[in-house]
Amino acid sequence: MPGRSLMFTPIVLMMLLAGCGGQNADDATGTTPLTMPDGKVIRVEVMLTPIDMLRGMMYREEMGKDRGMLFIHDKPGAQHYWMYHVKIPLDMIFMNPDRKIVEIEANVPPCPPAKKASECPTYGKSENVQYVLELAGGEAARRNLQVGATLRF
Repeated sequence: MPGRSLMFTPIVLMMLLAGCGGQNADDATGTTPLTMPDGKVIRVEVMLTPIDMLRGMMYREEMGKDRGMLFIHDKPGAQHYWMYHVKIPLDMIFMNPDRKIVEIEANVPPCPPAKKASECPTYGKSENVQYVLELAGGEAARRNLQVGATLRF
């Protein structure tokens, strides 16, 4: 019956489109490779939209040692980050448009749960930041990341 095949066409099309897109991920894990200065590669979630950037690591219980979260801002500027509803310490690596590290905030503690968002401290002093990489607390030191080093992604 021709009517029946026309009914299934929108459903099949929606299923095919659902498999497209993502956050610039190149594999089934929804992550993208990021190469450290020593050549070692980690996998990062890429945050591009304002909603994703605002949510970031909120409510997550862990981040693996070979994982990270990369925030990509439309243009360089002063990018300030906070730890509201973040449950684990993080290292924040601030990079300029050339992907060179300009600042590292190490082992940033979670904002205490009883605090209001407006009471949480912010991090990030540099003025020319376009990319921010978040790693599990202590990973920047373990990987010997230094201001002036360049990351590839």
